[in-house]
Amino acid sequence: MDRVIEVRDLVKTYFISDDVSVHAINGISLSVAKGEFLAIMGASGSGKSTFMNILGFLDSLSSGSYLLDGVEQASLDDDRKAEIRNTKIGFVFQGFNLLSRTSALENVELPMIYRGGARPSEVREKARELLAMVGLSGREDHHPNRLSGGEQQRVAIARSLINEPAIILADEPTGNLDSRNTADIMGIFTRLNIELGITIILVTHEPEVASYTRRKIVFRDGLILQDTSIKKNVRRSGK
Repeated sequence: MDRVIEVRDLVKTYFISDDVSVHAINGISLSVAKGEFLAIMGASGSGKSTFMNILGFLDSLSSGSYLLDGVEQASLDDDRKAEIRNTKIGFVFQGFNLLSRTSALENVELPMIYRGGARPSEVREKARELLAMVGLSGREDHHPNRLSGGEQQRVAIARSLINEPAIILADEPTGNLDSRNTADIMGIFTRLNIELGITIILVTHEPEVASYTRRKIVFRDGLILQDTSIKKNVRRSGK
């Protein structure tokens, strides 16, 4: 099995004051293989979002081990972590996190511009292709306030793909969407996983969303309560 992520005895503790601490993650161990599509579930405060933030180098671990492509996170400096965030990992958030004063096209372009090394024409062409891939041809010049919630999340997905990441981390990506847009967005994620082989890890509290994945991990009190393969419910179509 080609493991892209491996964590062992992962612990995250937040210190509120000298004598008050919160244990968000209490010793989690798991591996994620290349090309997996999995859901992380659990009640509020179970540690799932903290875990995702650690995987995405948005937060640090307190103890334990986190290897990404066989490289220990603790060995990386901040510059290297920032490079990984911008190249190997794509992020999709519940709140879309789009810049309100820029167009859909410009929002998608930004990570590739930050990365550097490409001509502006190449960046623009690739951004247009990605917007077309998520069904937004003709909406490139629209600002977020002129797009529906589902359309904004499509822009966010296109943006997450601009630097061709191997992994997408999606934190409650359908949390602000109705059932129809949820199905459309999950259809896109399913195609990205099946057709492009992207490893996708998403946090959700919705069983219907988790049913699109092939593995479900349930957190409780900072520990893994359940880790189950889901084979019969894989969805292979969607808009």
